Amino acid sequence: QVQLVESGGGPVQPGGSLRLSCAVSGSRFTLNTMGWYRQAPGNQRDLVADITSDGNTNYVDSVKGRFTISRDNAKNTVDLQMNGLKPEDTAVYYCNAEGVYYSDYDGRPYEYDRWGQGTQVTVSS
Repeated sequence: QVQLVESGGGPVQPGGSLRLSCAVSGSRFTLNTMGWYRQAPGNQRDLVADITSDGNTNYVDSVKGRFTISRDNAKNTVDLQMNGLKPEDTAVYYCNAEGVYYSDYDGRPYEYDRWGQGTQVTVSS
C-alpha cells in the first residue's frame, strides 16, 4: 500500500511564508500526478496546485505567482512553497498522489489515489 505523510503547516502572519512537504512511502509503486488541495471550513476540497511526473505544473488562479509546487522523484516527495500568504489561504491542506502499486498478494498492478492526513495553515495577524 501507499501512504502519504505531510508536514510544515502552522500559523503565519499575512505576507509570510510556509513550506509544506509530503512524503510518499510504500512498496512497489509508481507516482504519477501529485498535488496539493485545501479545504476551508464549510467549503469543498479544492485543487491548489499539481505536478505531473515529468514536471508540468498547474495552479489555481488565486495562488499563481505566490505558490510553487515541486517534487523530488528520487525521494518521492512533493513540496508546496507558499509566499505572500493571505488570510483567505487559511485552510487544511491535503497532499494527493496518484499512481500504480503492485499487489503483494497477486503481483498485479492496481491504480491508487491517496490522500495525506491534512495539515492546518492559518494566516492571521
